[in-house]
Amino acid sequence: MNSSIPTVYESLQAAYGPQGWWPISGKYFPGDYSRPRDDAEAFEVCVGALLAQNTAWKNAEKAVASLASVNALNPQKITVLEQGVLAQLIRSSGYYNQKALRLKLFSDFVVCEGGLEKLFALPLPELRAKLLALNGVGEETADSIILYAAKKPSFVVDAYTKRIAFRLGLLPEDASYAQTKELFEASLPSDYAAYNECHALLVEHAKRHCTKKAPRCSDCPLQRNCNYTKTRLATKP
Repeated sequence: MNSSIPTVYESLQAAYGPQGWWPISGKYFPGDYSRPRDDAEAFEVCVGALLAQNTAWKNAEKAVASLASVNALNPQKITVLEQGVLAQLIRSSGYYNQKALRLKLFSDFVVCEGGLEKLFALPLPELRAKLLALNGVGEETADSIILYAAKKPSFVVDAYTKRIAFRLGLLPEDASYAQTKELFEASLPSDYAAYNECHALLVEHAKRHCTKKAPRCSDCPLQRNCNYTKTRLATKP
């Protein structure tokens, strides 16, 4: 087990506290790992994961709220909704025509699989393989659905995760998704709540301190562990 990642996790927990991801109906529930509590909430998480591709979360969140306003946050409704209408409902998420098609494909898939409860009962490797076989579902989206909707331990890797891991000296800058995922999963207990919080804390840290440009290193809670911070502060005039 890599001791650095548990230390980073503990430091971020102490700095920021529980995050409450994934938000449901625009609300966060820090420390409440019971959510999603049913298929309706789980499907909302899946839709959010698909809509969050290549856009800021606030844009995806507006699109989720738009679908909810017309009672379209269920797979049966999306499968019969005219694609052009669906695209306009999710316009705020960007690439809305492409995402409308992906939402319809995903909804058809859920219906054909007998619903989310039956789908999420599959063993994790089988569930992940089925999701990755869908058009428009990459590794990050699949793992987001598995972790935050199915509540199974599959660590989510995003640009924030890679940036922080590189700056901490844990991985090379060009590390693959699989390499990054493997490192975090080998370093943390194989537990849904631990993966949930660790990923959410990394996102929060990247937004507050470890930004892509002009990171705030001077008061960073990870500066003792961070090669990037030490180098940056040492060379600062």
